[in-house]
Amino acid sequence: MMTRSTSGNCGSRLFASDNAAGIHPAVLEAIRAANTGHALAYGEDRWTARATASMHEHFGADIEFVFTFGGTGANMVGLATVVDSFENVICPDSSHLWADEGGGPQRWLGVRVTPVSTANGKLRPRDIEPFLGDRGQLHRAQPRVVSISQPTEWGTVYSIGELSALGDFCRAHDLYLHVDGARFANAAAALGVGLRELSADCGIDVLSFGGTKNGLLAGEAVIAFARACDRGLVYRLKQCAQLGSKLRFIAAQFEALLCDGLWLRNARHANRMAALLRQELDGIPGVELAQPVQSNAVFVRLPEASAGALGERFGVKPWLRDKNVFRIMASFDTTEADVHALVDAVRNA
Repeated sequence: MMTRSTSGNCGSRLFASDNAAGIHPAVLEAIRAANTGHALAYGEDRWTARATASMHEHFGADIEFVFTFGGTGANMVGLATVVDSFENVICPDSSHLWADEGGGPQRWLGVRVTPVSTANGKLRPRDIEPFLGDRGQLHRAQPRVVSISQPTEWGTVYSIGELSALGDFCRAHDLYLHVDGARFANAAAALGVGLRELSADCGIDVLSFGGTKNGLLAGEAVIAFARACDRGLVYRLKQCAQLGSKLRFIAAQFEALLCDGLWLRNARHANRMAALLRQELDGIPGVELAQPVQSNAVFVRLPEASAGALGERFGVKPWLRDKNVFRIMASFDTTEADVHALVDAVRNA
C-alpha cells in the first residue's frame, strides 16, 4: 500500500512486516553483477540457467517452475494451473488468499474461494471433508483445491506429519494441495528440514516459494510438482501478467538466495530474533502471547499505551483490533539491539 512515512518511522527499524526490510547485500550484488551488457529476454540467459539448476537441486528434478514479481501474482499463477472457474478453493479464513489479495482469485480466475474458520491458521483433513459432498452437485462449485499457508498467517508451522496428512488426504480425494509459501524458508528453518522434504515429499502439488520476505528486492517462484506438471504453468504465467522480460534480474536474486544456503541463514536469523522477542516480552505486565512463536512472527495482546508507542516508532499495527492483538515481524536483518529497543518501548509504555 502506498502511504506516507511518518516522522516517527523514519529513523527506526520497523517490525510491521518482513517486507519492510531492505535487500540482502549478496542479493543486491547479484543484481548489480547481472546488470552487465545485454542478455536475451524471457529467461534465455545464463543467470536463469544457473538459478534453474539451483531450483532443481533444492526441489527435485521432476518439477516445473516459473519466477514471478510478487506473492499475490505467484498465487494467481499457481492456482490457475490447477483450478477451473466452476471449482472451489478451500482455505483457512486467515489465509492471505482470502483476507489480503483483494478478491484477486475471484476476479482473475473466476473461482469460488471458501474460507474455513481455524483457531491457529491450520487446516486439517476433517475441516475439508464436509465440502466433498458438493462433488457432482450441479448447483455447487466443485471442490478442487485446498490452499494453505506455510507458515500460517498466524506464524504457526505445519509439522511434516500435519502437512503429509493433508497431502495424503488430497490425493485420496482428487484434490490439489496448494501452498502459499511466502515465508516457506522460515518454516523449513523452524523444522530443520530441506525444501524438498517439506514440499514434494509431503505431497504438495503447487508451491508459491517466497523470496521477497527473505532478502530479495522482488521475486517469488511458483513450483508445480508431479501431479501438477504438464498443466500449462508457463502459459498461465503470461496470462497472469507475471512474465518478466528482463528475467535475469529475478533469476540472479534466486541464484544468490539458493546457491550457498543464504535462504536458510536469513530464515534462521529471523526466526531467532522472533524467539528472542518472545522471550524478552515474557513477564511484562499486560503482555500476553496470542499464538505460539514458531517462525518469525510474534502475535501478542498489548495494553493500549504500549500499542501506541509501537505504532508510532516501529510501525506495528493491530492484527485483531477488537482483541488488542498485534503482529510483530522479525526480518533477516533484525538485530538484537532492535529487539531490545522494541521491548524497552513496551516496558516503558
